Amino acid sequence: MKPATHGAPYTVPPEPNRLPAILLAVAVHALLLVFLWIGISWQNQEPVAVEAEVWDMKVETAAAPPLPPPPAPEPETEPAPQPKPVPPPPKAVEPEPVKPAAPDIRLEREKKLAELKKQREIAEQKERELAEQKKIADKKLADKQLADKTLADQKEREKKEKAEADKKLADEKREADKKKLADKAAKAKADAAEQAKLDKMHADELKRMMGAAGTSGNAQKSSAPKSDAGYQAAIAAKVKSNMHYAGSTDEPGNPRAAFKVEQLPTGEILSVRLIKSSGIPQFDDAVERAINKSSPLPTRKDGTVDRTVGVGFAMKDLN
Repeated sequence: MKPATHGAPYTVPPEPNRLPAILLAVAVHALLLVFLWIGISWQNQEPVAVEAEVWDMKVETAAAPPLPPPPAPEPETEPAPQPKPVPPPPKAVEPEPVKPAAPDIRLEREKKLAELKKQREIAEQKERELAEQKKIADKKLADKQLADKTLADQKEREKKEKAEADKKLADEKREADKKKLADKAAKAKADAAEQAKLDKMHADELKRMMGAAGTSGNAQKSSAPKSDAGYQAAIAAKVKSNMHYAGSTDEPGNPRAAFKVEQLPTGEILSVRLIKSSGIPQFDDAVERAINKSSPLPTRKDGTVDRTVGVGFAMKDLN
């Protein structure tokens, strides 16, 4: 009920409805009567009759047959209990009318102010939460942008490092190729010098043997200085027959391996030394194995041999 506004005329509140209270009282009394009737019907039962005979032990003579006992008196029927009087229902007490309290303008104003303050605090709390959420979202966005920038910088750095590594590798390869060419040239020069030295030694040996043959006339055939193409061809043919190379022969420039062979007068090989490599170690090894396997080497037609002989074999000779 709203309090009367200040200055409004006083109104009497309406009287409460009594019908529910009357209906409740009638229902309670009807239920009580039902319980009383059920209790009385349970106690209204007929009592059981009892009969008895009496004998006197002192009578010794025959007596007349006993008379039938008189009929038992009818049991008195107890009167049915009278129902207890039902007390009248209590008189409903009418509530005293509540006088409306005088309106408290100050209290209403304080309530409104408190409500407004609470709403303002709720609004401020929501604003703070929104500001915090915006702050978190801005931080996530900044972190993502920083991560993207870091990833881009890393990719750029890796690209630059790869370019530098490729350049360094190319420079190293170029230097290695240059060094390899220089070593190859130096080796070729050394091999040429060694071959020239061997040729000179061979020529000196020929001169010495020829001089000995001119003075004494009985030079040994085992060291005869005779040299012909058939002798070299026979050695090359035998070495080729024992040659087994499993590598590829499709190499540019027809690589050639040259060896210096020391032999006995009978053609037995004493030593085999590489004086010029083909540049392919597998091919050099195959030629060396073929030379050793060809011992004893062929002799000339007159049975003479060169104490030191040069044996060369080119890769194209295999075809």
